[in-house]
Amino acid sequence: MNDLLFARSQMALSLAFHIVFAVIGMAMPVLMVIAEARHLRTRDPIDLELCKRWARGTAVLFAVGAASGTVLSFELGLLWPAFMDLAGGIIGMPFSLEGFAFFTEAIFLGLYLYGWNRMGPRAHLGAGIIVALSGLASAVFVLTANAWMNAPAGFTLTDGRVTAIDPVAAMLNPASLQQVVHMTLAAYLAVGFGVAGVHAWFLLRSRAHAFHRRALRIALGMAVLCAPLQIVSGDRIAKMVARIQPAKFAAMEGHYRTMARAPITLGGLADDDAMVVRGGIEIPAMLSVLAHGRADAEVTGLEDIPRTDWPNTKLVHLAFDVMVGCGFALLALAIWVSVSWLRRRDPGPWLLRALVAAAPLGFIAIEAGWMVTELGRQPWIIYGIMRTADAVTPMRGLVAPFAAITALYLLLTVVVVLVLRRMFMATSPAAGVP
Repeated sequence: MNDLLFARSQMALSLAFHIVFAVIGMAMPVLMVIAEARHLRTRDPIDLELCKRWARGTAVLFAVGAASGTVLSFELGLLWPAFMDLAGGIIGMPFSLEGFAFFTEAIFLGLYLYGWNRMGPRAHLGAGIIVALSGLASAVFVLTANAWMNAPAGFTLTDGRVTAIDPVAAMLNPASLQQVVHMTLAAYLAVGFGVAGVHAWFLLRSRAHAFHRRALRIALGMAVLCAPLQIVSGDRIAKMVARIQPAKFAAMEGHYRTMARAPITLGGLADDDAMVVRGGIEIPAMLSVLAHGRADAEVTGLEDIPRTDWPNTKLVHLAFDVMVGCGFALLALAIWVSVSWLRRRDPGPWLLRALVAAAPLGFIAIEAGWMVTELGRQPWIIYGIMRTADAVTPMRGLVAPFAAITALYLLLTVVVVLVLRRMFMATSPAAGVP
């Protein structure tokens, strides 16, 4: 690989690692707040134990997310200096606001963890709510910066220099709302099913364990609520991408020929040379409906886009199919859970097994979705403004930092897994164990 590919690979690895902890930092505080609110209402010791256990896990994952986020911030300046030179004055505001949100989350998480016997019950719950809101705000500000890279706005480009910067208009760019909503729902959905899968695994070992039954119900409540909303959000964001990034949309769908009543292609491998998707299943006119809401609408194909502006169609199409497949699988599981609840039944062994198997699907969908977002924007680092090849550092030998960062993330992964395994395997008598 050349240095450009090493720089892109290092950034991709860092994003793939960090995003797991970022979404957990958004969603886990919501679960712990729900558990504590239940405890304040019912005084059930199971809710209290559950809240404390989730809070400790949140703290561990928050610390790792802070470390990986710091690495990412350094990488932006070290690997992409031309990008920061051009865009720093524009995306500086959302990143500054993200810093405020991050420190707010850190401060109130500390108060939450160490304030059990030092704060009033309502004040303590309030600290937890602030942790949840600041975690969400932190993600929102970063997402607006990424959305700006997909739909740059709020500035004027004069002789290659940025002028007349409007940071609010930049944050409220045409992609911001849909990206924020889609990613927020994805975080709550992934963490909800992920946590549910962990507790379902324990319930398969001991169906009478009240602690895990309560945890399963709270986690599934969040996941079941978000699953259908995420499908609606996916439809909205697809229409937005078709409008402002036709090359990305065409690559997502493996769509090569501009036509009305365009078919949607499920699965298959894109072949750029033949301009076909091999092995895919076509559904007539559905791509026109997805893109523009009408079966007779014309959808731009890659043939009308300069070849030098094509993303990696094979990877983008594959990642998009993985994301959509995981999303609909989780929707089906949410329907199964809802039917079980409507019949007032506890989850049976087959549903518990399905929840265990589905635990990683939300995170897989998030990783695949970010591949679509970032690979689909290529060859642009700022869509239509700056190419990725023009933004990379002139420094040579980028294989060395890539190898070092890879080793660091592997080490952190092992440590986190061992720590969390020890925490989850511990069983407390207060949790209602017979």
